[in-house]
Amino acid sequence: MTRLSLSDAPEISFEREAGDDPHAYLRELREQAPLARGMFGMVVALRQRHLELVTSDLTRQIETETKLMQGINSGPIFDFIEAAMLFANGETHQRRRNPVSRTFAFKLMDAMRPRAEALARELVTARLHRGPCDFVGEIAAQIPARIIAEILGIPASDLPTFLVWIADTAEALGFVDPERRPKIEQSLVEFNAYVADLMADRRRSPRQDFITDYLNTTAKDPDLTEIEIRTQVVGLILAGSDTTRGSLCMTLAHLLNHPDQWRQFCADPDGLKKAVVDEGLRFDPVVSGVPRIAVKDMEIDGYLVPAGTPIAVSLLSALRDPDVYGEPDQFDIHRTDHPRWHPIFGGGAHRCVGEALARAEMEETLAVIAKLAPNTHLSGAFPNLASGAIRQISAMQVTFA
Repeated sequence: MTRLSLSDAPEISFEREAGDDPHAYLRELREQAPLARGMFGMVVALRQRHLELVTSDLTRQIETETKLMQGINSGPIFDFIEAAMLFANGETHQRRRNPVSRTFAFKLMDAMRPRAEALARELVTARLHRGPCDFVGEIAAQIPARIIAEILGIPASDLPTFLVWIADTAEALGFVDPERRPKIEQSLVEFNAYVADLMADRRRSPRQDFITDYLNTTAKDPDLTEIEIRTQVVGLILAGSDTTRGSLCMTLAHLLNHPDQWRQFCADPDGLKKAVVDEGLRFDPVVSGVPRIAVKDMEIDGYLVPAGTPIAVSLLSALRDPDVYGEPDQFDIHRTDHPRWHPIFGGGAHRCVGEALARAEMEETLAVIAKLAPNTHLSGAFPNLASGAIRQISAMQVTFA
């Protein structure tokens, strides 16, 4: 079998129009080759089987490499990436993750379902039969932000400011727009200062909340620095708010865009809510990919990939892989070919610690809408997701009826 050079793989075009369908474009790339070439020498893997790279010892989690590629080698963005558990490997990753996973346990987060349901009922009821509302800002952003605020013991009055910091910090994860960099860094400085004050308050006056428990746990590890401890809290607030907001919006939008499936969901919301969320997360994911670094020379589907090569497994492409999903471009809440572990939450040591909470928030909110407002409909243009590491949602107007 002839081995292929990466130069033989198609190159991703970044000159497409903003409104172009990324799924159609990725389908064209998949039909040409299993890999593509991205910016800064990055290899983009397009098939779901490539997710095995995420848990393979042939690769490691990307650390500060993407920031260095962009010329960001110091400052708030670099410091955040350098100290976050998401961008760490081995013992460093485990040291940062363990205190979070202990206090952010699956059973504890799943127990937040009644709170998610109650909050969704409150927000939807207040807008029922009152015309169009801003679903992104008034519902989808509020539920995960309020719940993470309650878990962390953050005053609800601080949420409007938090939502701005969260949106800006999300942009720090991928390729940063140079024009946006000053605003992102300003938000990170303010965000970090707020969390530092919050931690200082809990050390002075402990409470029965996550921050106090987390600080008690981290105090047992003298190797954890203050910036590491603080950065994990900032990361939790970000992870617990931003991705759930976009995923909730797009799942509801696609449901409403398929009236037959919306009616079926309304007829059995509790029985179908898990399947609905599984399909929503697959069909239009807000997390665009999983970046890694090759730690040794290897071969991927016949292509030679040298050690040190940055590799991103495209979730947009992998979750529409025809080798895994029948009619992958069809939104289908009755789909039976989902993998046991949903790929959107990652895998291995880096699998998302907030999976249970995100599922609880999405499933309960969508079920509440189906129960209270079965005649709900979109009242404006269908929402879009912008390109980026975390794809940001556009405006979305919904009428609850």
